[in-house]
Amino acid sequence: MALSFGESKGSALKNSVDAFVFKNGDNKMRIVGNILARYVYWVEGENKKNIPMECLAFDRNAEAFNNKEKDWVPVFYPDLKCQWSYMVQCIDDGKIKVVNLKKKLWQQIITAAKDLGDPTNPDTGWDICFERAKTGPNVFNVEYTLQVLKCQKAVRPLTAAEKAIMKDLKSMDDVMPRPTPESQKEFLERIRDANGPKETDKETVAEEFDVS
Repeated sequence: MALSFGESKGSALKNSVDAFVFKNGDNKMRIVGNILARYVYWVEGENKKNIPMECLAFDRNAEAFNNKEKDWVPVFYPDLKCQWSYMVQCIDDGKIKVVNLKKKLWQQIITAAKDLGDPTNPDTGWDICFERAKTGPNVFNVEYTLQVLKCQKAVRPLTAAEKAIMKDLKSMDDVMPRPTPESQKEFLERIRDANGPKETDKETVAEEFDVS
């Protein structure tokens, strides 16, 4: 079961929901619903593109590695390391979108929530206002800064239109179902047969999975 905002410590698409696009400069979104806590590996798929595979050793609800389920990725790819990959949903441009969170930005949001309250509350929540800035030539040279003063001014109830959109909101567990160990193993076997085990291209991973 995915977590509510207050339950998440911030330690670590099946359907047609759009993805929130981070742009350079100022960004704003209103996060809604629950939080999906997970870690993923980036594995080269059959189409040669890196795809995320959930680390089954990590418990979504406890936000901890407990190894209760068999995690097959290290068996097939012993050199791969899993990475923080929390997700939420937001309202942006009048639509529900999935947000692949950036770890440092999420930590700033959690800190700000100590003063501003739960940002997901439909009546007393607040818009997440932040800046995205390039800090170097590489794709992973990006910095995210929460604009706390703007967030303070953006404490507001959801509009009638936004509340109407919320009627179609799904749990993150339904948006991103957790695979079973059996299905993970079968998928990895298919990849192995198609490609053979290969080292994941680090720059491609950095481009698709920016946790700064």
